[in-house]
Amino acid sequence: MTADITTDVLIIGTGPAGSATAALLASYGVETLVVNRYRWLANTPRAHITNQRTMEVLRDLGPEVEAEAMLHAAPQELMGNNVFCVSLAGEELGRMQSWGTSPESKARHLRASPCEMNDLPQTFMEPILFKTACSRGAQPRMSTEYLTHVQDADGVTTTCRDRLTGKNLTIRSKYLVGADGGNSLVAEHAGLPFEGKMGVGGSMNILFRADLSRHVAHRPSVLYWVMQPGADVGGIGMGLVRMVRPWNEWLIVWGYDITQPAPVVDEALATQVARQLVGVPDLKIDLISANTWTVNNCFATHMQKDRVFIMGDAAHRHPPSNGLGSNTSIQDAFNLAWKLAAVVKGQATPRLLDSYSTERAPIARQIVTRANQSIAEFGPIFEALGMDGGVDHDRIEASMAARCDATPAGEAQREALRKAIDFKVYEFDCHGVEMNQRYTSGAVVSDGTRAPVGDNMELYYHPTTTPGARLPHAWVYDRQGGKHSTLDLCGKGKFTLITGIGGEAWVQAAEAAAKSLKLPIRSVTIGPRADYEDHVGDWHKVRDIKDGGCLLIRPDQHVAWRSQTASATAEADLTRTLRAILGH
Repeated sequence: MTADITTDVLIIGTGPAGSATAALLASYGVETLVVNRYRWLANTPRAHITNQRTMEVLRDLGPEVEAEAMLHAAPQELMGNNVFCVSLAGEELGRMQSWGTSPESKARHLRASPCEMNDLPQTFMEPILFKTACSRGAQPRMSTEYLTHVQDADGVTTTCRDRLTGKNLTIRSKYLVGADGGNSLVAEHAGLPFEGKMGVGGSMNILFRADLSRHVAHRPSVLYWVMQPGADVGGIGMGLVRMVRPWNEWLIVWGYDITQPAPVVDEALATQVARQLVGVPDLKIDLISANTWTVNNCFATHMQKDRVFIMGDAAHRHPPSNGLGSNTSIQDAFNLAWKLAAVVKGQATPRLLDSYSTERAPIARQIVTRANQSIAEFGPIFEALGMDGGVDHDRIEASMAARCDATPAGEAQREALRKAIDFKVYEFDCHGVEMNQRYTSGAVVSDGTRAPVGDNMELYYHPTTTPGARLPHAWVYDRQGGKHSTLDLCGKGKFTLITGIGGEAWVQAAEAAAKSLKLPIRSVTIGPRADYEDHVGDWHKVRDIKDGGCLLIRPDQHVAWRSQTASATAEADLTRTLRAILGH
C-alpha cells in the first residue's frame, strides 16, 4: 500500500517534547512531520517552571529562541518567596526562598549556567517551540489524530484520522516518536514496559483572572500554599494558588477524593474554592477554565521499540512537584534528536539509537520518584500544624494557635514548622536533580575514571567533565573581548572537540576524523592567543584535563569522551572513539 505522506521522522504530539523534537530535527535539516489531534496548542498553562538546563536547550536552538522565552517569562526574582499561609489574605505561616533566589543558591545558579531559570507557562513555551519547528522546515498537521502504527525492517507505517474530514490517512516514516502525553497510545501500541501506578490522587484546576496584587506583590512567588484546618470541599488539607501572570492570572489546584467520582467544577464551585483559598468572601473572579485530572506515579522502564520512541509525559507520568515535567520532556528531545539526525543522514548506524532509552529511562525513574516523594514531604508541615490526623477542626485550630505560645511546647512547635518548611528545598530548589544528569551508554566512551559523587547530588550541582556528564559552563573570551559560555562553543547538531595549548594533534585528529567519517566536527582551542582565552581561570577549574588533553562533546553538550593529556596516537584514538559512539 502506498502511503499518503512520507517523511523521515513522524512526531505524534506538539507539547513541549514533540515541538522541541521537531524544532531540533528541523534545525538539523531532517525532514519532519509533527501532528496534533487538536486544532491548536496548549490551552492551559499546565507546565511553567523552566530550569536552567531547559533554557540551555532553547539557547542552543538560537539566541532569538532564548530571548523570546525570556520576553514572555516571569523572571526568576518574582519566583522566590514560596509562601505558606492560611489564605492569601489571611495569616502567613512561613515562607522559603526558592528556585535559586536565596543568595547562596543564586550564586550556585550563576556558576552553573549562562541561562536563568524562569516561569514560562506552557501556553507560551509551546508556541515558541512549535513556531521554531515550522519556520525551520518541519511540516505541521493539526486536527490529525493518531490511531495505530505498524513497523517493519525499513520503517513505520502510521494510520491517523483527519478530524476535519473524518478520513484516515497513512504516513510512512523511517522513525516514529510518541510525544502523545500521559495516556500515550504510541507507548501502549509499542508494548513498552512501565512501573508504578496511574491515578493515585485526584485534583482540580481552576484557571481565573483576578487582581490579587494587594495580597501578594510584597512577597512575590509562583506558589502560595494554603493550609486550612477545614474546608467546604476537599476536607482538611492544602490548596495551591499558583501565579500564572503577575498578579492577575491564577491557577488553583485543589484535591478531591480519588475514590469518589470527579466533581463537576462549574462557575459556582470555582468561585467558592477561590474565595476560600484567597480568603476574600466576596471575591469576584473571571473564570477562564476548570478541569479535573489525576496524579500519577508511573514511568517507562524502556523508552523505545526498534524504530519507535516515546518521550515526555508518554514516558514519565508524575505530579507537577519540583517543576520537572516539561523540563525533562524538552531534555528527552535534546537527547534523541541529534541521534535520529545522525542515523537519518547516514553518519551513524541505528545502534546509536539504542543509547536513547539507556540514557533517559533512568532519568524518567528519578524524576517520577522525586516528584512523588516531594508530595510526601509535606507531611512534617501538617504534623507541625496539628493537621496530620482526624477531622477535629477545633483541635486543629487550637494546635495552630499554640505555636504562638511563650512555652517550651510553643517554641518546639515553631522550630518544627521552620525545619519542615526548610526541608521543602528538596522540592523548590533541587538544583542537583535539574543539572546533574550523567549518562552511561554506548554513546559514551569511558576514559577509565569514575564520575565524582559530590555532597548531596539531589540538591547541588557538581560540575565534571567525566564522560557522560553535561559539559560544565565557564565564561571564556574571544580575541575581541567577547564573552562566551563554553556551552556556546558546542552543540547545534555537531560534535565539538575542545583542547588547549599543546593540543594541536587533537585538532588535526578532528579534521581527519571529520573527513573519514563524513561527520562535521568543530574544534576549539582555549588558551593564551588561541581561539578563546580563559582570563578568569574558571575553565581551568572545571575542565579536569591538562592543557594538551581534549574533550569530545556530543551535540547535546554531554561529554562523549576525554583524554586528560596529549597523545601520540591522537587520530587513531579519536577516530576509534567516534566510530564506537556512532555504532560503526
